[in-house]
Amino acid sequence: MTFTQRIITLVLLAASWSAHAAFPEKPIRIVIGFPAGGPLDQHARLLSERLQAVLGQPVIIDYKAGAGGTVGAQDVMKAAPDGYTLMLANTGVMVINPALYSKLPYQTTRDFTPIARTAMQPLALLVNTSLPVKSLNEFVAYARARPGQVNYGSAGNGGISHLVPEMFKSATGLFLVHIPYRGSAPAFTDLMGGQVQFMAESIPQAANYHKQGKVRALAVTSRERNPALPDIPTVMESGLKDFEVVGFYGFLAPAGLPKDVTAKLSDAFRQVLATPDIRNRMVAQGADPAFLGSEDFGKFLNAEMPRWADAVKKSGARMD
Repeated sequence: MTFTQRIITLVLLAASWSAHAAFPEKPIRIVIGFPAGGPLDQHARLLSERLQAVLGQPVIIDYKAGAGGTVGAQDVMKAAPDGYTLMLANTGVMVINPALYSKLPYQTTRDFTPIARTAMQPLALLVNTSLPVKSLNEFVAYARARPGQVNYGSAGNGGISHLVPEMFKSATGLFLVHIPYRGSAPAFTDLMGGQVQFMAESIPQAANYHKQGKVRALAVTSRERNPALPDIPTVMESGLKDFEVVGFYGFLAPAGLPKDVTAKLSDAFRQVLATPDIRNRMVAQGADPAFLGSEDFGKFLNAEMPRWADAVKKSGARMD
C-alpha cells in the first residue's frame, strides 16, 4: 500500500468513526406493525419521551399496520442499517409469525439486529363468572369431567391468546374447544356472556375486567405474581410445574447495523428502563420491565423460536 493510499484509508476510517461517534444526528423512527392505540403503541409512547432525552433527538412513531405485524417488519427490514429506523415488535411478530406463515417475507434472526428487550407481559387465565370454579385446579377438574364441552375464546388463530391455552391443554391433557374471534374485544364479550367459558389474555385488560367482576382470573402465567393481580396465584403455584409463558416486547433494527451504533441504542434503552418513573408506569400498564442488551436479546430470541414453533405446530394453526 502506497503512502497516499494509507492516508486515504486513514481519512475514510476517521470519517466513519466520526459519523458513528456523532450518532444520532437526526430523528429516529420507530415502526409499529399495528394500528395506533394498542399495547405496543402505549409502550412506545411511554418510552419515547425519555428515549429522546437520552439520545438528544426526536423519536417519531410510525404505524405500518397489516398482516399481523408483517408489513411493519418488511418496512424496517428494507431500511438502511444506520440506527435511524427501529422496530418495536411483540412475541407474535418476532417468534410466532415465523412458524405461523409458510411464506413469511422476513426471518427474525437473519434480517434484523436485536437492540433491546424491554418488557415481559404475562397473561391471566380467565373464566366466565358463572362457572362453579374458584381456582385453576377446580377449573381443570371441571373441564376434565366435561371433555369437549368447555370452549375457550381467542383474539384469532395463531395469536398468543390462542397458543397459550394450547400450551395449557398440552400441560393438563384437557380437551378444550377453540373459538377464534377477530380481536380480543368480541372474545371478551362472549366470555362475559358465557358463549365461551375460558380465555387467556394479557394484563392489564384482564385485570380490569376481573376487578370489575365481569370475569374471574384464576392464575397468571408468569413465574412471579403480577402487581396488577397480587391476590391471583401463578400457574406454577397452582400445581403446573415449570409452566411459565409470557409475551415480550423488544426493539430491533435492520440487519447489518454497526456494532457501535447497536451498543449506543441498547445502552439508551437500558438507561430508559432504569428510570423509576418509567418502570412504575410500565407495571401499571401490565408490562414488567425486563431489559436485555443486544447480545442477550439475540440469545433469548434463538431460545424462544423453537418453543413457539412447537406450540404453533401442536395447535394446527396456519396463516397463508
